[in-house]
Amino acid sequence: MDFTVAIMAGGQSRRMGTDKAFVPIVGRPMIEHVLARVADLGQTDTFIVTNTPEPYAYLGLPVFTDVIPGAGSLGGIYSALVHPSTPLTCVVGCDLPLASPDLLRYLLACAAEDAGPYDAIVPRYQGTPQGLHALYGQSARPAIAAHLTERRYRIRALLADIHTRFVDEPEYAHLDPDGRAFHNVNTPDDVAAVEQILRAG
Repeated sequence: MDFTVAIMAGGQSRRMGTDKAFVPIVGRPMIEHVLARVADLGQTDTFIVTNTPEPYAYLGLPVFTDVIPGAGSLGGIYSALVHPSTPLTCVVGCDLPLASPDLLRYLLACAAEDAGPYDAIVPRYQGTPQGLHALYGQSARPAIAAHLTERRYRIRALLADIHTRFVDEPEYAHLDPDGRAFHNVNTPDDVAAVEQILRAG
């Protein structure tokens, strides 16, 4: 099934003190690490969702702003589903430089299960849904729109209302046993921790 990759770069980076997408990690802006992780998934297209498009122009990718500003991460997911023409969109946060290509491919494989089609396919780490390292179908758009209209911005609440396929740790442990894919980089200390992981291979 055709799919698109959408990189979410809409956060305000308060704890970092600067736009975290461009914070250098082992010599490269963080967003370039994320893009390298998703480069070879087999997608039809890759684009970025952000409300500050100018700094991202050098990447040579389509950039879209939020359809509904001020709606947080859920608003970004909605924007990611509005723009592509593919049935599925793989959503990845710009602050996940250790995003797992193998786990993302596994989520895509789940889309073909007999229990589908799913509105969303989402890994959970320590019981928490990782909604910005996940797969969403166009079928989720009406429910997301309804949540946004009601100003219900929690991704977890949305996932409870739609046909979600959760992928828990025992199922993906062979791909990411330590949950590194979900290491958000929000502070300088987080940068140092990820750099240590990358330098260690």
